[in-house]
Amino acid sequence: MKQFLKMTLATICGIVILSLVMTLFFVISLVGMIASDSATTKVKENSVFVLKLNGSIDERSEAGTPFDDLLGLGDSGSMGLDDLVASIRKAKDEENIKGIYIEGGSAGFDSPATAQQLRDALKDFKKSGKWIVSYASNYGQASYYVATVADKIFINGEGSIDLRGLGGKGQYYKGLYDKLGIKYMVAKVGKYKSYVESNTLTGMSEYDREQREAYMNGIWNYWLKEMAEGRKIKADALNQLVNDSLLAFAATEDYVKAKLVDKVLFPEEIKDEIKSRLKLDKDDDIEQLTLSDMLNVKSKKKEKGDKIAIYYAYGSIVDNQAMNMLDGGGHCIVGKTTAEDLRKLADDDDVKAVVFRVNSGGGSAVASEQIRHAIKLVKAKKPVVVSMGGAAASGGYWISSPADYIIAEPTTITGSIGIFGLIPNFSGLVTDKLGVTFDGVKTNKFAGYETELIMGKETDDIMAQMQTYINRGYQGFLNVVAEGRGMKPEQVNEIGQGRVWLATDAIKIKLVDKLGSLDDAVKKAAELAKLDEYHTAKYPGETNWLDNLLSKDNKGSYLDAELRELLGDAYLPLIQIRNDIKNNSRVQARMLEDIRMK
Repeated sequence: MKQFLKMTLATICGIVILSLVMTLFFVISLVGMIASDSATTKVKENSVFVLKLNGSIDERSEAGTPFDDLLGLGDSGSMGLDDLVASIRKAKDEENIKGIYIEGGSAGFDSPATAQQLRDALKDFKKSGKWIVSYASNYGQASYYVATVADKIFINGEGSIDLRGLGGKGQYYKGLYDKLGIKYMVAKVGKYKSYVESNTLTGMSEYDREQREAYMNGIWNYWLKEMAEGRKIKADALNQLVNDSLLAFAATEDYVKAKLVDKVLFPEEIKDEIKSRLKLDKDDDIEQLTLSDMLNVKSKKKEKGDKIAIYYAYGSIVDNQAMNMLDGGGHCIVGKTTAEDLRKLADDDDVKAVVFRVNSGGGSAVASEQIRHAIKLVKAKKPVVVSMGGAAASGGYWISSPADYIIAEPTTITGSIGIFGLIPNFSGLVTDKLGVTFDGVKTNKFAGYETELIMGKETDDIMAQMQTYINRGYQGFLNVVAEGRGMKPEQVNEIGQGRVWLATDAIKIKLVDKLGSLDDAVKKAAELAKLDEYHTAKYPGETNWLDNLLSKDNKGSYLDAELRELLGDAYLPLIQIRNDIKNNSRVQARMLEDIRMK
């Protein structure tokens, strides 16, 4: 017994000591990684910036963890367009960096405009006289579009280029809902307002087809022009090639013949190509800098002069974070929080102008109005310039409209001036199929109207009231845009009706003032504020990895992922029903996004 107790005690002591050692090791490693992450990277002579087009590319980078690099996730997870562009600029100014090596792939760009902005930054890099080379085993469509800015494009011997054009098919759930006995009731204004159609039709309406063909063809033609210029071929010939063959299945030799790539190389051969450009011997090592390294390279440009704030607003516009989880999660624009941030910028005397960077297809009309009002408060004290990203449509345009000046990327999707209300009715399922009936008393005609809408059959009078409410909301939207853009409501109505516009068309109808980049928006803000010297600062401040780890939102994200896996194809229609029930009293200013780029 004594021997047993001795062994047990020794085991417990061993476990405690091991736990203490492991904890100490963890803390030391954590401190080391954090210190390393914050340290300035020194650029060695004859270096190359390695840009890996893998993972997802969003408007801004989301906070990772100090372990990402240790686990090999540093440049393959989520990357921010802001970080990529900033790193490319540093590489342009850093004399020890001789070129950029693009390692192609199937990066997930959040919009065509995101790919276009990255390509524009690389194009600007080439003005320094430095080289860009691209290599990949397989090029996704957007990645290939970006790669065509390179001096040379190479591909693996068994590689592929998945160049196919833009498009895809949406899902329509009316047939499923009919079988279940569920009916969606709609109150909307705008014949082009197509968001509701996935729940109310079995296929695309003529109006939706018209607007989608217009903006998709516009984006594709823009891409074709740039890819053709990059590869020194004719745009029509490239388009014909995409039409005539499924390029993803073509032989690599055919890519060379069509001038889509310059040469077929294997991995060791691309290293020799880079060494040749750096004038290195075969046995020499290539000094490489990753995106993580570049973010820690000290910028050559010193901050001086007055401050211009760049406020990033991207994702769905929601009333609160909980509603965002019901809408699928991801980054969002919370009405109250964003409005508070903007009011602080209005009162900050150090900030002389604000660039409002918008990338959103809309969402809650209530939250959109909160933000619009806050923008007006800022505008009363200092210039506000909107820079549109991938989309600034519906609610995204609502919050953009009061700005002093609006600049959009050529492939930005904007407009969609229209609103709707969408309510699921379960009477066909609950009463007709399951036999559940309802009865009760009320003092007034519309008492308990919420239950009647969702479970009852006598909904005509309620929906008539709701349509009046939506009509009033649409008129408010027209007035908002008319006030901000110096137009009459009747003029806005002619280009409204929920119609989505490509920025190259939107500029012709005064929804946009100029086509340009975020840099152009900053320059315009400086001009309006009459600033000779200025620097920029990003808002809102980025949360660190520990805040994200401890955030209760992570629990929602995990549960959402589990639900997706459990429900499979049924996830979207079921979560849509849940979302619509929660939103049954809310007006939505939202567009339906459906552009396939991969």
